[in-house]
Amino acid sequence: MNAKPAADSGIMANTSTAPCARMQNLSAEALAQVAAYFQALAEPARLRLLNLLRGSERSVGELAEATGYSAANVSRHLALLAQHGLLSREVRGTSVFYAIADPAVYELCNLVCDNLARRFERTAPQRAAFAGTPRRRTAKAR
Repeated sequence: MNAKPAADSGIMANTSTAPCARMQNLSAEALAQVAAYFQALAEPARLRLLNLLRGSERSVGELAEATGYSAANVSRHLALLAQHGLLSREVRGTSVFYAIADPAVYELCNLVCDNLARRFERTAPQRAAFAGTPRRRTAKAR
């Protein structure tokens, strides 16, 4: 297995195409838990909330104001992220504050973003070849 330090993460990134050894022999129940973890991250609103919590803890009200989402909607997203162990929750008076409980989520997001960036770089020349091509009109468009 080829490994090199992942950019600014301090972890070793697997650069081979070998399957993930940890995931290879998981039971169906364990795979369902892995899938649920990824599903928690598969919502742009939740990723936006994670980005807003990157620097420090915030209340539901602060997050609602920063995103323009309703407090109820923000609360539902945050509760799901907390359920998966990504966030910690603390009640203070009438406010609820959330903070990142597992900073490794940012390393995972960085790996995904880096992978997408590499994929887009590889396909950019192919997309650029079509950018200047005039489009043909169809019979309906005439």
